[in-house]
Amino acid sequence: METKFFENQKLLIFKITEEIDECKAKEIRRRADYEIERFMPKRVVFDFDSVTFMDSAGIGMVIGRYKQAAMLGGEVYLANLTDSVRKIFAMSGVLKLIKEVKLYNDEEMTENERKEKVRDKDDFTEEKEVSL
Repeated sequence: METKFFENQKLLIFKITEEIDECKAKEIRRRADYEIERFMPKRVVFDFDSVTFMDSAGIGMVIGRYKQAAMLGGEVYLANLTDSVRKIFAMSGVLKLIKEVKLYNDEEMTENERKEKVRDKDDFTEEKEVSL
């Protein structure tokens, strides 16, 4: 799992790069808890772009971080859900509780995409990375 914190936006992004089973969910949970308490972000995003498999342990991991962030005054979002992961979150009702967002990286966008992109409260743009 990769972690990025954008201080100017108080935005913490967890890019999950592996399948999520019971064992991996425990590792992610410990790391996420530490990073959330360390940075005290206003927004936490779990990026599932590389996740091809997730079981119920992944649902529990996300719900637990949702509760933790809420206690600290923050919000949790889900990003780049693969079809299989989206189905699991939809069937479990998690998508009714936690919003799905789009992550934009300005460096990867063409000029036309920048002009056409409409930003709203459910879209986040990665600006500059803060050294961890």
